[in-house]
Amino acid sequence: MSMRLQHAIQTLRDSAPLLRDASMSGNVRVLASLLGPAFRGFVQRRGKGVGSTDISVGYEASFNWSYGRDDPDMARLYHLAKTSQWNASTDLDWSREVDWLDPTMQLLPDSWMPPSRLPLWGRLSERERATQRHGLLSWMLSQFLHGEQGALFAASQITESVPSLDAKLYGSTQVADEGRHVEVFHAYLTQKLEKLYEINDNLYVVIDAIMSDSRWDMKFLGMQIMIEGLALGAFGSIRQMTSEPLLKDVLRSVITDEARHVHYGVLALSRFYREGIDERARREREDWAFELSLLLRNRFLAHEFYDEFYAHRMTRCGWDELMLASDLMGFFRRTMFKRIVPNLKRIGLLSGRIRPRYAALGLLEYEHGRSASELTATELLDDA
Repeated sequence: MSMRLQHAIQTLRDSAPLLRDASMSGNVRVLASLLGPAFRGFVQRRGKGVGSTDISVGYEASFNWSYGRDDPDMARLYHLAKTSQWNASTDLDWSREVDWLDPTMQLLPDSWMPPSRLPLWGRLSERERATQRHGLLSWMLSQFLHGEQGALFAASQITESVPSLDAKLYGSTQVADEGRHVEVFHAYLTQKLEKLYEINDNLYVVIDAIMSDSRWDMKFLGMQIMIEGLALGAFGSIRQMTSEPLLKDVLRSVITDEARHVHYGVLALSRFYREGIDERARREREDWAFELSLLLRNRFLAHEFYDEFYAHRMTRCGWDELMLASDLMGFFRRTMFKRIVPNLKRIGLLSGRIRPRYAALGLLEYEHGRSASELTATELLDDA
């Protein structure tokens, strides 16, 4: 059996809860929409070992010939976006050196390193530990970079297909924002950390599922609520924990943009799910959001980092157990769902039918938090 096939089988086994839960929900449309992306991501591994990947997209561009401006909340968000633009080349001090071997400027604390729970961690030299901290941060930021490219394309699709003119105008600013985020993360990874990882298979499946769905609101739901909600939590967490000044500045700038993006999704979807779809369609979106939650929750197992540093030291199953019990995973899951769950509730996708499934994951504790439309960028920066 080839190594590629062995890896595909192992990844499918790891992702079995996704397909099992989708089947148990009885929602055939959700299962069908995820099987194709899962096959392309987990079995074909289309994001690995290639310089580019083509994903088929099918949707209609919606032209608005009346140019009616009838959404004052969206108009205010558009104005805020116009006045909040920043230049990645000139507004950040790229002359600063990032010395990841400097013990006084740790990229990540040891408490965030899952291997620090192992006896061998104490036997590593400081340089070896610094190399692994550098590797894990590079892996995380690489996944953010890949996610931002997905957000760039999704934002352009949304701008074409969303019917409201005010939403189109705001969408045009998000396209610029996402392009800037791709620029800034790529620059930091290649110029400062000098290390870039391939896309994680779970993340590829999420991006494929969002990009290949023809419905504009599903792109909104997947990208604006789920991916951007995750990003807000993750960026805030890393900014709080890292000692690296340039990275802190990068993340502060990106967080101010992401706060608007999630707000955009909440505004657009709250109205549409309240007035524009029937109960069957709403249930499908509710189930789909839950399945994406599972994929996003499993995104942080860092198998690419494991393959480089620990595949010769422990089994992948042992690594997964280590990751799942780590402070890093606990911190990310708390901050991620602290942002996502209140927004799902605000847009009407946390009904009594779906609540037990979130409760089984221990996620309902976040439902009473404030949604994106109730938080400012400053509050998000202060509340990682």
